[in-house]
Amino acid sequence: MFWMSGFFNPQGFLTAMRQEVARAHKGWALDVVTMHNDVTKMLFDECKQKPKEGVFVYGLYIDGAGWDRKNCRLCEATNKILYTLMPIIHIYAINSTSPKDPKLYTVSRNSY
Repeated sequence: MFWMSGFFNPQGFLTAMRQEVARAHKGWALDVVTMHNDVTKMLFDECKQKPKEGVFVYGLYIDGAGWDRKNCRLCEATNKILYTLMPIIHIYAINSTSPKDPKLYTVSRNSY
């Protein structure tokens, strides 16, 4: 598990993770390997094993919303609670030769 908030360059860390996954799977080109994530129900103290592939990260917070651990989704923020700690997030890479899933939210690099 990695404390994501403690990295000076988290983008570099995630790129290195993509490179490791691409190397582990012969025939995967780095330029078609994309990152995906799943928010788990585990908190830091509850995690006892490492993922089969990818990394577990912790130490991330939500600002302006809450997190429903039971249903694994965003919820309304609790009054007077500014930041909500996220559970452990499993970040992994897949070979994305298939078209993008229309249900996934994508961010244009020009939008921020």
